[in-house]
Amino acid sequence: MLRNFFKKYLPSHETIRENRFIGLFGKQLQHHNLWQLNRRSVAGGVAVGLFTGLIPGSNPVQFFFAALFAVVFKVNLPVAVATTLYSNPFTVIPIYIVAYTLGEFVIGNGTGNMPQTDLRLMDKNIGEWIPALVDWMMSLGKPLLMGIFLLALLLAVIGYFGVRAAWRLYTIYKWRKRAKRER
Repeated sequence: MLRNFFKKYLPSHETIRENRFIGLFGKQLQHHNLWQLNRRSVAGGVAVGLFTGLIPGSNPVQFFFAALFAVVFKVNLPVAVATTLYSNPFTVIPIYIVAYTLGEFVIGNGTGNMPQTDLRLMDKNIGEWIPALVDWMMSLGKPLLMGIFLLALLLAVIGYFGVRAAWRLYTIYKWRKRAKRER
């Protein structure tokens, strides 16, 4: 089972309690749901990661907010941080196009066409990507900001209920498989 695979790599409760860096934050990072693999905690971690993955900025900013929200909502912290990786320099432009389209639809103003910009990321090194993307995002304005928020919320809800449903279906499958074996 995938759960057993991940248990090998996640720290135990004793390791977390004894870690001197985690001890600096007090009991906030020692809550069992932050490190436990159960249906609610993992689904919440996926939802937090999908939501914070659309925060404009680089991955460290998204990691920080994913960890912060995971602690606040007491969901799986490693899952939340890892899930933010779906938005990266290769996927951010298609994601933002979808967000802009969604924002245009909700706001209801404009032609529905994105303004033309000269965005050439392949000509630049990675350090120049972020300023170029920020300039591109600023030219898109309100529809993009509204769309990012709505898309993040939509992805979080779909991710949460999708993980819960998949976990439930897998559990039913295992129960039935075990019941067949016992006959």
